[in-house]
Amino acid sequence: MRFVDSNVFFHAFLVPHRELTEEERRVKEEAKAIVRSLEEGEEVATTAVHLSEVINIIETGLGLQRSSGFLAWVLTTETIKVYPVSAEDYENAMPLAKEASIGANDALAYLCMKNHEIREIYSFDRHYDQFKDITRVTRSSG
Repeated sequence: MRFVDSNVFFHAFLVPHRELTEEERRVKEEAKAIVRSLEEGEEVATTAVHLSEVINIIETGLGLQRSSGFLAWVLTTETIKVYPVSAEDYENAMPLAKEASIGANDALAYLCMKNHEIREIYSFDRHYDQFKDITRVTRSSG
């Protein structure tokens, strides 16, 4: 099982309002391939916080109907595990966020991975590369 970071969904779903660079087009295509892999049943995990990030961005960019559809898909897909997040989880994430110079939600993702023995993360954020006990993956396995 891999953790899926919210940016995968951002890159896959959002419609750009300008011409993308070659690198941005490559990332968008990789993100779409990862989502296709999830649709085909690859087992992944995320947190309620990361899910919330995606829902808010989709709602803003694509509308309430699309964000509701995305939420329904995630919640009814048996191969997508959504872990809950507590205030205590954030308290535990804050020292790591400061030490590693990353955002609180990224620290939260890393700690969730550690707690659930997940060793790979689908993400386009390179700052995960500083953690030597996990591997950042940018291509679907399917």
